[in-house]
Amino acid sequence: MFTTLIDSFKNKDVRKKILITLGLLFLFRLGAWLPIPGIDPSIYYVGAENTMLMLLGSITGGALSNGAFMAIGVMPYINASIIMQLLTVAIPKFDEWRKQGDEGKEKLNKATRYLTLLLAIAQSVGIVVTWSNQGALAGGEILPVWLVGIIVSLCLIAGAMLTMWIGERITELGVGNGISLLIFVGIIATAGIALISNIAGIASFATAGSQDNTPIFHLIGFLGLVILIFTFIVFIDASERRVQIQYAKQIKGRKQYGGQSTHIPIKLNASGVLPIIFASAIVSFPSLIMGMIPALQETNFMINVWQPHFGVGRPVYSVVVGLLIFFFAFFYAQIQFNPEEVARTIQQNGGFIPGIRPGKPTAEHLKRISRRLTFFGALFLAFIAIVPAIIFDLVFEDPGLIGAFTATGLLIVVSVALDFDKQLQSQLMMKQYKGFLK
Repeated sequence: MFTTLIDSFKNKDVRKKILITLGLLFLFRLGAWLPIPGIDPSIYYVGAENTMLMLLGSITGGALSNGAFMAIGVMPYINASIIMQLLTVAIPKFDEWRKQGDEGKEKLNKATRYLTLLLAIAQSVGIVVTWSNQGALAGGEILPVWLVGIIVSLCLIAGAMLTMWIGERITELGVGNGISLLIFVGIIATAGIALISNIAGIASFATAGSQDNTPIFHLIGFLGLVILIFTFIVFIDASERRVQIQYAKQIKGRKQYGGQSTHIPIKLNASGVLPIIFASAIVSFPSLIMGMIPALQETNFMINVWQPHFGVGRPVYSVVVGLLIFFFAFFYAQIQFNPEEVARTIQQNGGFIPGIRPGKPTAEHLKRISRRLTFFGALFLAFIAIVPAIIFDLVFEDPGLIGAFTATGLLIVVSVALDFDKQLQSQLMMKQYKGFLK
């Protein structure tokens, strides 16, 4: 990756795209620290019992806990994109747009933007209601609390739409997928802040003359476990099953076509981190609603049933999240990979899988492979979402590090970093081919 970056800066056009990307990312980080007038971030608390608020805080680089302009960041756009993908399968009109090329893609993008606006409005209102219940809105004699809430909501909505615009501009003018890079930068910023804070705390203890080296050993052990999880994620992300395809020889006129052998790569974890996000959103949604209504927080159901059993790391919570991850992994695999369509394409091009008859037997064979890979991919996602969080909570004491270095965040970072490296390599290859043709 470092060699690719060095080669990219040597090329003038690619270097320009990288600088545009860095400039837009800096603008996003600036908005993540620009405070919204009318709120007091020192009053409210982003609870650790809500995984969606934890995820929202981590991917925005702490903008939510800072009460910043881009506090809700890319979440409305991510949710809108996921919903549009699901609706494309369910609604024939959207599927028709998807097959229309650039014109249909622009229609889908426009619908995604409108849906992003609606979700940003709903999410901003929910966050403002929560802040209002916690007394974080600075209402007084000059401006009533409800008016301050409207102003803060408009600022959050504007920040979400500006974040979407920055992501689209990065995709259009820069390198890589803009929204993914914004998430990547937010997670790295959150982890960096937590790490610096922990090191500063250890340094202050050492300056005060403390002989207790436990915090240092905890930090070293924590980082070692993070590196181990990081390596495991990279290994799984690069894993794939290659299905061999043999094309029959065809003679047309005096020329011979086909006869070569190739393969279809099917990734072990084709759905990425989306099943984890879906599962966390569904499990955390009731907690988010209850947090907006103070009367529900003191009920027997909330105190005796929900918090002891559905809190983060609780056995029931882990089981429910694991089952939902399996469900969404298989559901998303069916959307992404269509064995019947792939089998039909192979047969039309004169290809076949050795030992498997073309047509329906090929589709059934590909379906079996997809199911097995999806099962192990879902098992990996469930492990990443549940087990490291429990280990971190039991072994290590610093909640800041635990909240910043989540396994889900590491999975996102690995996926985006590998995709960015592939994008740079493709950009360099295109420039080399252009230079060769000239």
